[in-house]
Amino acid sequence: MNAWTAAFAAAFNAADADGVGALFADDESYWRDLVAISWNIVTVEGRSGVAALVGAQAAKIGPVTIGAVRVESATAQQLDGWFDFTTRDLRGRAYVRLRDGACWTLLTAAQALTEFEEPAGRSRIEGAIHKATKARRTWTDERDATAATLGHSVQPYCLIIGGGQGGLALGARLKRLDVPTLIIDALERPGDSWRSRYKSLCLHDPVWIDHLPYLPFPDHWPVYTPKDKMGDWLEAYAKVMELDIWSSTTCRGASYDAQARCWTVIVERGGETITLRPRQLVLATGLSGIKTVPAIPGAETFQGTQFHSSDHPGGAAFAGKRCVVIGANNSAHDIAADLWENGADVTMIQRSPTTVIKATALRRLQDAGYYSEHAVESGLSTEDADLLVNSMPFRAREPQDQRTCLAIQDADAPVYDRLRARGFLLDFAEDDTGIAGKYPRRASGYYIDVGASDLIADGEIKLRSGVGVAGIEGNAVILSSGERLPADVIVYATGYGPMNGWAEMLISKEVADRIGPCWGLGSATAMDPGPWEGELRNMWKPTAQEGLWFHGGNLAQSRFHSLHLALQLKARMEGIAMPVFHAPTIERAPLKPARALETTA
Repeated sequence: MNAWTAAFAAAFNAADADGVGALFADDESYWRDLVAISWNIVTVEGRSGVAALVGAQAAKIGPVTIGAVRVESATAQQLDGWFDFTTRDLRGRAYVRLRDGACWTLLTAAQALTEFEEPAGRSRIEGAIHKATKARRTWTDERDATAATLGHSVQPYCLIIGGGQGGLALGARLKRLDVPTLIIDALERPGDSWRSRYKSLCLHDPVWIDHLPYLPFPDHWPVYTPKDKMGDWLEAYAKVMELDIWSSTTCRGASYDAQARCWTVIVERGGETITLRPRQLVLATGLSGIKTVPAIPGAETFQGTQFHSSDHPGGAAFAGKRCVVIGANNSAHDIAADLWENGADVTMIQRSPTTVIKATALRRLQDAGYYSEHAVESGLSTEDADLLVNSMPFRAREPQDQRTCLAIQDADAPVYDRLRARGFLLDFAEDDTGIAGKYPRRASGYYIDVGASDLIADGEIKLRSGVGVAGIEGNAVILSSGERLPADVIVYATGYGPMNGWAEMLISKEVADRIGPCWGLGSATAMDPGPWEGELRNMWKPTAQEGLWFHGGNLAQSRFHSLHLALQLKARMEGIAMPVFHAPTIERAPLKPARALETTA
């Protein structure tokens, strides 16, 4: 491995694009870069892709200096290991997989700006002046002064819209990098995005996946965090990390001045209209866009209660009521189970197939991976686990995703057989990666089964599958089959629009269209059309609109990629030259399914 890294650095520093390319396997190879070389988040494929990256960037960001090299594992076929490196402006870590001496996969990930390291350890601030002094300013004085000036006489360099886990994680990173940042959120307190949801909700990922930057959960924390406990943790996190947040604040609109290179953002807070002028605007509004409620003929005549799943108040108010849940995604299942637990009569309308994975199967996957109780006990840090999980490029993951998907279907076949017998429509994505991938390649919903599947299989939650909703009457839902379902409550578990919908609402349709979709890889499937990009579109990286960024995802994604986005924002604030490389898109055929899937009873 030392020989390979030495050859890599020598060829890179000589700007020998073909020489670096020759170090990669000619049949299949990938280089995934997270900001370190590309000032972007990109994956290049094959020797030609590697050569394109080196040819564009080597002279601009070099030299590359290799630090410590450590072998992680070695077999007769493959040698895996870590190495540290620096460029002109960045310090990074890398993970490489060599097959017969040639690189199969390479991850290079930025960790810090060399001139602007986070203060930590021996470099932390003193925090006190140990001498008598007049007009002493205490920590409280400093915090009060910031609260009084930031957003008024002092403009934030970065404005984050959204105070959920994404906004808080990024805010904490920027705070450590001394970037003046203001977070605005429409809710009253940090964490209310979790507290406001139905009371039975718990995180579906175990605790060792869900840590936020700098402040891991205590080791007595439950494996699956209840939503109110998560809300309390986020509120405490915001306070401990000293984040500057305007709660109960609504963004009314934003526009960009290309000449001044600054945003004008209009917000309302406490009855006052305030104009903010940040240089960078981050939409950290969750995983998706604005909630979607379909226009159904007659909905305005309904005499009962109807609401989107995001507004579900809990099932206690609906005991004895006839409830129709439109949709079969995660929220639909959770809400249907919540209503059943509270004595409601529940019918789920499944309009299209759903990917279902039992929480126990997901736990088996996690226990076998880097984010597991066993890995933690063996000393694997969250930071190393993040890098190891993300060291495998998306395209290289696909065969393993298929194998995992098929193995889960075989292991839990009795569950799926019972659901099919009830008429439930199952789907595991067009390419059989649906269970493992969890990226938008499928045209269906997704459910991590924590109990609702048994209720459906047993007929406790009634099911109408493969039908749509043709209309609504005063006390009934009319299905496309002609059936009339009496109803007192209608829940629209109909999902959300695309994430760039926030840009359209807050800025303009022109900007949203120029940016294009968020998420998706370009897998050439129904919900993820090509071309293949190899990385999630527009997330945590430069967009087509200068100064506009998207940050979102689950807790693990928010934690991991908040670092990459924060480094890009800090570098721009400090005027560091950042030649951004854009990997070319690739036209590719869809991944062939591993086997034909039965999706009907």
